[in-house]
Amino acid sequence: MQAEQRVVQRSALYSRLLVLLAAFAAVAFVYTVVRENLSPAVTAEWPWKLRLLDFQSATAAVIATAGATLARAQYARTVRPALGYTCRVQAGRAPGGSLAWSCHAFNGAQDVAVVTAVGYQVRFFADPDQALAAWGHRDDVVRACTERGLVDREDLWLDLIGAGRPIPGQGIMFLAWFGERALSEIETVHVRVRVVDRVGDVHERVLDLFKGVTRHPTAPDPHPFELD
Repeated sequence: MQAEQRVVQRSALYSRLLVLLAAFAAVAFVYTVVRENLSPAVTAEWPWKLRLLDFQSATAAVIATAGATLARAQYARTVRPALGYTCRVQAGRAPGGSLAWSCHAFNGAQDVAVVTAVGYQVRFFADPDQALAAWGHRDDVVRACTERGLVDREDLWLDLIGAGRPIPGQGIMFLAWFGERALSEIETVHVRVRVVDRVGDVHERVLDLFKGVTRHPTAPDPHPFELD
């Protein structure tokens, strides 16, 4: 499973259209150069009698569309989100102030990212040969956990994250916490977060919430920054 952040969809208006215009300008430029070097007898015949642009206009079109494409690519890198996550043992999440494995996603970039979709996968120790199912909704994971005797809001909690939720630049988004009973039943939980940036590109990252998990926490973990 690919854990690195990747682009799953480019903006049709701000990316594909620019590429299409640049390709058309390049074709028109090549056609114009070839046509300008043909004899009058040849240019009197089809398709060379069709005049698209003069040489100066074709050159300007290539420079303009190529420059716009490069500028868009550079701006897309500037506003691209940097999705990451952190998990640690934290007190005060579970009922009664008991310790829990608490997980947060964050956007390490300078610009806002807006959530478009969140998917979940879960696997239990009781089914060691079970493959991770297709991506499901939060309620699917909660239902699978309760069917194995875990209690929602007592043994675990997955935050309700809907489409349109913003993650500000340098901002943090709470994902879930798991109590010790849930940690003894659940082998792993994966969360797939998809966000859209300012230029309309959709980015995705898969988070393994149980990577490095502490199954039997005895004390809260230190943290370098304050989590909400």
